[in-house]
Amino acid sequence: MNKKILSLLLFAFVLILSACSSDDSSNGEAGGSTTSTPENQSKDLTIAIGSDMLGFDIHDHSNTSTESIHQNMFDYLFKRDANDELQPMLADSYEIVNDTTLKVSLKQGVKFHNGDEFTAEDVKFSLERVAQTPTLKENPNYKQIKEVQVVDKYTVNIITFEPEPSIIHRLSRIGSGMLPKKYIEENGWDYFLEHPIGTGPYKFVEWVRDNKIVFEKFDDYYQGDISEWDTVTFRIIPENSTRVSELLTGGVDIATNIPPADWDRVNSNKGTSLKQEVSNRAIILKLRTTEGYPTSDVRVRQAIDYAINDGMLTEVALKGAGIPVLSIVGPGNFGHEPSLYNTFNYDLEKSKKLLAEAGYPDGFEMTLHSPKGRYLMDAEVSELIVGMLSQVGIKVKLEFMEWSNFVEMRNANKNKDAYMLGMGNSMYDAAYTADFYSAERNVGHTDYSNPKIEELLAQSKVNMDPTTREKQLQEIEKIAAEDTPYINLYIEEINVGVNDRIDFTPTSDEMLYAPYMKLK
Repeated sequence: MNKKILSLLLFAFVLILSACSSDDSSNGEAGGSTTSTPENQSKDLTIAIGSDMLGFDIHDHSNTSTESIHQNMFDYLFKRDANDELQPMLADSYEIVNDTTLKVSLKQGVKFHNGDEFTAEDVKFSLERVAQTPTLKENPNYKQIKEVQVVDKYTVNIITFEPEPSIIHRLSRIGSGMLPKKYIEENGWDYFLEHPIGTGPYKFVEWVRDNKIVFEKFDDYYQGDISEWDTVTFRIIPENSTRVSELLTGGVDIATNIPPADWDRVNSNKGTSLKQEVSNRAIILKLRTTEGYPTSDVRVRQAIDYAINDGMLTEVALKGAGIPVLSIVGPGNFGHEPSLYNTFNYDLEKSKKLLAEAGYPDGFEMTLHSPKGRYLMDAEVSELIVGMLSQVGIKVKLEFMEWSNFVEMRNANKNKDAYMLGMGNSMYDAAYTADFYSAERNVGHTDYSNPKIEELLAQSKVNMDPTTREKQLQEIEKIAAEDTPYINLYIEEINVGVNDRIDFTPTSDEMLYAPYMKLK
């Protein structure tokens, strides 16, 4: 397939998307959402999302969409505010005693949803569970913690094995939510998973899998009145067209991942508008480097990279709602390398040459696993990638998977040659994403290992000097861009449809935190 034919196919692809969007117009624009007066506005907030959460074990997932739900009922010691600034949350104050000791004084009078008081014992229980249980998904991000010493009822010392430059960032994200020690010890872990409680602004009501998660306001919330919303409901609607139609007709107040073909409809519809923000999520193809796979050869991985036109993906499929990158660390993150941002590799002849050098002059066959409905236009992007790789002789078997099945596949290490993934960074520190290159993380999964990266990781993890640590992290990203354990595609833009009765601006971490959503 030559470039001219591919361009014609891509043009046809755009026309089809536009036609599909037009076909859906009857679902919403005739009725449309209307903006109520303040006196009669509903205090029930409904948010449409594309995939269900994974469960209520806050230590055993690394999923942004699950965390965006959890944040409404579980609190951290520290949290980013609406302006993305890190602030104490359950912590009242803190002191860096030395390179391995963080002293935290807790807010007093904080209650769990069952009325139990939040104390230092809950901090010890929560952090030591995730730090000392290797089977938990978030253990690699907290195993740096040696112990949590209870100084008194409202004070803890968090002790790390070695100097830990990112400790406060770690205590503000996935895996560091506070659990109720007494409640879990009295009722058991399985009971907690079915009847979870936290200290957050909303308490759990029900979860109907693949349908909805419902919360109601917690009247004894320690930060005071949260009467903005009586209930918060997350509806799981995987289909883009259905999610958009529900927004346009008033069935939901907020809808995530609005596809480009529907942006104008959302903006022109009476009572709704589109809110956009650059996310902190890079979309990548994660490659097997296991011996026996063609992608174990760096030349093959580079050939795949050079065969994919990231600029065309962002312009055609995403209509500009993406920025091509050669790194998973975007602006706003400590350790961001500017030279790898808003740039990409694309050279078909170089791709063919690399394949020939690697012993695949006629290409090869491979499998690409892709979620459908989890990320913006993920299925369409995957299909375009299949067409692009065919130009250099790589025949791709594309396997679309529901999100829950996709997660199970990854967790069981049943991934084949490649899979599409969105990698966020709730720490806003390249230490988090860089650690995914480590050999320990990849055993049996992709089996990737690079000695130079291992050396730099070991140095950066205990480096308390921000200047040299930043350079170490940037060097890791440069090495990875050349060694290509991942094919870095683009950083997504967040595209959220919002009812005009609500004041809400998405944040780069993609959290759907109800207290930041206000009635106008």
